Amino acid sequence: MDKALRRNLPIFVLPTLAAFIIGFLGPFFMGLWLSFCKFTTVQDATFVGFTNYVRAFSDMTFLGSLGFTALFAITSLVLINVIAFALAMALTQKFAGTNIFRTIFFMPNLIGGIVLGYIWQLIINGVLAHFNAALAIDAKFGFWGLIVLVCWQQIGYMMIIYIAGLQTIPGDVKEAADMDGASGRNRLFRVTVPMMMPSITICTFLTITNGFKLFDQNLALTNGEPARSTEMLALNIFNTFYGRVGFEGVGQAKAVLFFILVVVIALIQLRITREKEVQQ
Repeated sequence: MDKALRRNLPIFVLPTLAAFIIGFLGPFFMGLWLSFCKFTTVQDATFVGFTNYVRAFSDMTFLGSLGFTALFAITSLVLINVIAFALAMALTQKFAGTNIFRTIFFMPNLIGGIVLGYIWQLIINGVLAHFNAALAIDAKFGFWGLIVLVCWQQIGYMMIIYIAGLQTIPGDVKEAADMDGASGRNRLFRVTVPMMMPSITICTFLTITNGFKLFDQNLALTNGEPARSTEMLALNIFNTFYGRVGFEGVGQAKAVLFFILVVVIALIQLRITREKEVQQ
């Protein structure tokens, strides 16, 4: 059986490898090359060195988007994981209707980002209209509107991951903590949380990367208004590449910087949380 699998391995590996090369590696290295070029199409690319990167760092809208995105990612990271963990703790208790509540909380994750953005734009602007305000008037409305939208969409998904983690905690560990007279606070922080670190690693990775990569919801809810003060990194790159003539190379350079930033942050986060994982 093993010999047959080894003999036929290329048949299964090559299609996937070819798709990966064509769909990811090829475009990635082409984009990396274009970030050092001035171009309007791939065929007329002219090498200009680090000029695009210098122009990217001198673009104050890019730096402003970086700060806004970082603040958004940190805020959403904390709120989504704290609320999702609390809901998971509540919905693993023995009471009627837990499966129904799990389904209800998970359902917003099934709605597309663009649709979700426009729905929440109508809701939030409808509420703000009673106070003579709107999302496009003040950046703080756009910021908290995005926070509410993303929390509503992602909390249910993270909750399911936390529920799966809670259900893997051995019952004898909980019983031992009860027999030792541990308080609820001690059981939570000294037993449950350490045993849940694999789930916390996954959820923090997903929320922090999603926070930095957010695009659809930002485009639909605020489109960067007012005055691009709620424009996140992905939307800033999109507007630079497609909205400014002669800035295609700068937009590509921003995309490369964006990729490096997300990868570095994700690796740091994984390193920190994995060090705290315990063997069950």
